Amino acid sequence: MPATLEAVRPIELAEIRQARERIAGTIVRTPLVRLDLGPGFPDIRLKLENLQPINAYKLRGAANAVAMLSESERQRGVWTISAGNAGQGVAYAARNAGVPCTVVVIETAPTSKLDRMKALGAKLIPVSYDVAWKALEERSYPGVEGTFVHPFDDHNFIAGHATMGLEILEDAPDTVAVIAGIGGGGLITGVGTAVKLLKPDIKVWGAEPDTAAPAALSFATGSPQKFKEWKASFVDGAGGKSVFPRMWARMKPVVDGYIVVTLDETKHAMRLMAEKARVIAEGAGALPLAAALTGKAGQGPIVAIVSGGNIDLGKFFELIGADGSK
Repeated sequence: MPATLEAVRPIELAEIRQARERIAGTIVRTPLVRLDLGPGFPDIRLKLENLQPINAYKLRGAANAVAMLSESERQRGVWTISAGNAGQGVAYAARNAGVPCTVVVIETAPTSKLDRMKALGAKLIPVSYDVAWKALEERSYPGVEGTFVHPFDDHNFIAGHATMGLEILEDAPDTVAVIAGIGGGGLITGVGTAVKLLKPDIKVWGAEPDTAAPAALSFATGSPQKFKEWKASFVDGAGGKSVFPRMWARMKPVVDGYIVVTLDETKHAMRLMAEKARVIAEGAGALPLAAALTGKAGQGPIVAIVSGGNIDLGKFFELIGADGSK
């Protein structure tokens, strides 16, 4: 771990707007579409980050973070730690910059994510979830050299994600709540910061699966917690084993509450998006819709962030076919 890390500080609106200009040529300005579920359901809009070039929002943060590296940092090459989406984002941005990239990847990541990282030129080092989480805490992994790009605890990475908040309020200025899935916390910190800076009354909710909900536990206790009952699931892009203290400091000022959903509710949300909007979402991408459907975030308009769609199609069909919530 570096001897000194940059102190956690709020992201400024000017930084978000600068990031937007910086990454405009790399990312897609994704659409915001209404999910029409009929009377009796909340007014829900889907922010389709699954339509990014890597089919996940992580490209926003990665593009901004890599663009802001110094020339000497780029020359060393970059590396990151990922369950798949952050690795794709950093690999994509690194390839565009002509920089070598290594990803310490969780070995249970879907084949689709592994194949995409390889296709983007990344060198992969498969490790267990526990080893990856430890490396995230320590910001190091034996034998890997280069400039480390943290996949969530990085100011510039988060500022890149915050650009999504600008788009949401331009397309849906009547938004009263935004829901984002939580893995490390970078997405909700970025989007939450942007919407709170522009419209402080908007409620920002985090969504987690009940098998891995350290942020909700931290919110309930008032301090960053480890989730001792953690279980691996198809929601591989969200639901960490713990909340890092630095990320708790980032999230606490901008997140109003947390909604925990079951795996069956998540499967149902995946199926609903496929049926009603023809959207393929991975587990983490369906968490916000599942949370919105609980009614805990109100009647809307609610923006549910579909953070990614990187899931093996065979697995996707298996999950929505086994939708146990009906």
